[in-house]
Amino acid sequence: MHHMSQNLAYSQTLILSDFSNTRTQMGALRLPSLTSIFAISSGRSSLFLRRSKQLHVRKLTSTTKIFAQSTPATEVAPPESNQKPLSQEQGITPRSQDFNAWYLDVISMAELADYGPVRGTMVIRPYGYAIWEAIQDYLNVKFKETGHSNMYFPQFIPYSFIEKEASHVEGFSPELALVTVGGGKELEEKLVVRPTSETIVNHMFTQWIHSYRDLPLMINQWANVTRWEMRTKPFIRTLEFLWQEGHTAHATLEEAEKEAMQMIDVYTKFSYEEAAIPVIPGRKSRVETFAGADKTYTIEAMMGDRKALQAGTSHNLGQNFSRAFGTQFADENGQRQHVWQTSWAISTRFVGGIIMTHGDDAGLMLPPRLASVQVVIVPIWKKANEKNEVLDAALSIKDVLHTAGIKVKLDDSDQRTPGWKFNFWEMKGVPLRIEIGPRDVSSKSVVVSRRDIPGKPGKVFGISMEPSVLIPYVKEKLEEIQLSLLEKATSFRDSNIVDVSSYDELKEAISQGKWARGPWVGSDEDELKVKEETGATIRCFPFEQPQGPKKCLMTGTPADEVAIFAKSY
Repeated sequence: MHHMSQNLAYSQTLILSDFSNTRTQMGALRLPSLTSIFAISSGRSSLFLRRSKQLHVRKLTSTTKIFAQSTPATEVAPPESNQKPLSQEQGITPRSQDFNAWYLDVISMAELADYGPVRGTMVIRPYGYAIWEAIQDYLNVKFKETGHSNMYFPQFIPYSFIEKEASHVEGFSPELALVTVGGGKELEEKLVVRPTSETIVNHMFTQWIHSYRDLPLMINQWANVTRWEMRTKPFIRTLEFLWQEGHTAHATLEEAEKEAMQMIDVYTKFSYEEAAIPVIPGRKSRVETFAGADKTYTIEAMMGDRKALQAGTSHNLGQNFSRAFGTQFADENGQRQHVWQTSWAISTRFVGGIIMTHGDDAGLMLPPRLASVQVVIVPIWKKANEKNEVLDAALSIKDVLHTAGIKVKLDDSDQRTPGWKFNFWEMKGVPLRIEIGPRDVSSKSVVVSRRDIPGKPGKVFGISMEPSVLIPYVKEKLEEIQLSLLEKATSFRDSNIVDVSSYDELKEAISQGKWARGPWVGSDEDELKVKEETGATIRCFPFEQPQGPKKCLMTGTPADEVAIFAKSY
């Protein structure tokens, strides 16, 4: 990712004393990009589940200690003594009051994740993992359609590999977790727990690629990676996270550039069409470029607090790694050439992006195309003799919707009131709720409530239970919600981007918490000055650029492009 402050360096060494007893789960994974996404920014305050007002989880006290990394990250979190379940009535902190507390409350109460026993790690719970699975399901198909094959590389990498590419080791050394002991013995060469796989991929590519006939070589892996972050925030930045990382080798620079652009386009379409997040795709500045890449492309998303989230990246690595590792092929004339390469990734950080883009004071709000439960059915009865007929009708509706390919859940538990269930499933972000009571059974109709339109305005009465009516109605409403979430997020984004033509205007926009867009040809030093004085960085040079002559907001000299500046996660 990008160049990290060197003061963390090697003091953050992780010792795994026994490989045979150390098992790291390698489920499906992925992440936004290898680049500056996980750079450590000193202004960040991230407390994991700091305010755990969770339905079935413990109260928070030691959570703050676990995720505020003021102590060495290798420590094991102390056991909880006050494991008292909290009632739902305590509610979620309002977003406007404390956005960070709101975010942690949603993660806790919607049962998306919990903290792990090692500081800075998280346990992704089933409901949170289901969102990741939906992301995987879509992207895995797209990767294969674009010619990539899935495979797997080891998570232990010889330290000497990391050292081969100079800018790579400089960028990653502060975040490395190192294994120095295995089987009870000091290792001859220390091993790095995978922070990203360019080095080990190149080591293998060098053995597999011999001639132009072996190219292009295009692979992807779903894996976990480890980066020794000092300030963590669940999903957004943790010591270990899940992602996919694609790696390709090509015969020409043009092919590699086309591949890097193709993959950022895949991420962009996913963001808009599936996640309903209107990202801005563009090119990173030199300062923000991935350590070891010639160019980094990114998708930048505006969160509900107007901070930017780097949600995915794609890198044109040029020949930097192939020269370091001697990855060569014989061209059609028999001449030895170094391959041209790319890498690209999206991770579980995207789950955090979905929470912070769409959520509201009632909790999570999931776009229907990524929701593991699209419709929840809540039966309502007061008298014992009403229960059976209501449940029978509810089960019938569930079967009808399920058969139609809709992800539906029937909440028929009788330990909770219907009102409690309404709040619970709203907090879990389920797009549609179907309510059915004795009168509805009599009239052969149901009540349908939309998650994205609170209260009575989002409620429609008298929708027929007849499958020929109900199925198309539900499908239409799910599509409406999907489009509505994208429109709302796009409107919010556009109303918070300010066009600026001077440094003073940029500073004013950033001070108001907005994104600043203005012409830029400033130097790296100018860019670092902006970061130092405003806390904002260049998020990207957008692919979509305004026409006409421009003058750099910092230097006043002619500029070809505008850049977007913002504070970020």
